[in-house]
Amino acid sequence: MPETRWLDDEEQGTWRAYIWTNHLLWEALERQLQQDSGIPHAYYIMLVCLSESPDRTMTMTQLASVTQFSASRLSHAMARLEEKGWVRRIKHEEDRRTTMAKLTDEGFSALERAAPGHVDEVRRRVFDPLSREQIRQFHDILATILSGLEAAEESGTPTAEEPGTSAPE
Repeated sequence: MPETRWLDDEEQGTWRAYIWTNHLLWEALERQLQQDSGIPHAYYIMLVCLSESPDRTMTMTQLASVTQFSASRLSHAMARLEEKGWVRRIKHEEDRRTTMAKLTDEGFSALERAAPGHVDEVRRRVFDPLSREQIRQFHDILATILSGLEAAEESGTPTAEEPGTSAPE
C-alpha cells in the first residue's frame, strides 16, 4: 500500500478554509432562495439547466448528469416542480422509452423572478470581496481542479492518489 501523503499545515489550513467556505456559501444561497423565492437551491439549479437547453428541454438522464442528482432525487424534485407547474415530463418524440424534462413558461417566469436575488447574493458573498485579479486567479484555480475532477470522472480512475490514501479531515 502506498504511503499516505499527509497535508502539511498550509495545505490543511487551505483545505479546511475551503470546506467551511463552501458550507457557509451553500447555506447562504439556500437561505436566500428559500426566503425570497421559496425555491430550494437544488431546484433552482435544475431550472437553470433546463432554461439553458434547446427548447428548455433535456432528457432526465442528461438532467441527472449535469445536476449530479441520483435518479430518485431527480424524480422527487421533478414531482415537486410539476406540482408547481414549472416543469413537465414528456416522452421523447422519436424514442418513447426516453423521458424528457421540459421547463414550462411558468417555470421560466419563476426562474426570472428568482434570478436577480440569487445573483445579488452570489455577487455579495463571492465576487464583491475579491479584486479583479483575485477573481481571475480564483477562476484559474477552480478550472484546474475541475479539469482534473472531470478527467478522473471520464476515465473512472481516482484522482492523484489511490483510494484510501487521503488525509483525514
